[in-house]
Amino acid sequence: MLDIECFTFLNRALESTLAPIVILATNRGMCAIRGTDIISPHGVPIDLLDRLLIISTKPYNLEEVIKILAIRGSTESIKLTSDALAHLGAIGANTSLRYAVQLLTPSNILAQTEGRVEITKEDIEVINSLFFDAKASAKLLQE
Repeated sequence: MLDIECFTFLNRALESTLAPIVILATNRGMCAIRGTDIISPHGVPIDLLDRLLIISTKPYNLEEVIKILAIRGSTESIKLTSDALAHLGAIGANTSLRYAVQLLTPSNILAQTEGRVEITKEDIEVINSLFFDAKASAKLLQE
């Protein structure tokens, strides 16, 4: 969303003695720099692009999601059965890690109200049916 005037300001700011650390995030490919007809990678001027450290990011795979959820569960003293952890990992891989992490606390409360110490797969299913992730919510609103 930055235009050529913003990039000019950023270049000047980065050359000052108290240069800030600037983090840019983009998913744009080859496109025009806003305010010009110049085509450039990510819509960023070449002189600024040369000064950047580009870090490519990728979504987590299922094993990584499960590992992160297990760490988060142990950090919050939440016990999950292996089936529950696998099911929650699948939910996280299909929706988002944030959504899966947010299901931990209500699932733990449900398990505790039913007198169990560990969260089961059924607890995850019940809680997942009560809430919507961002994509499902947007789809429901469109319909």
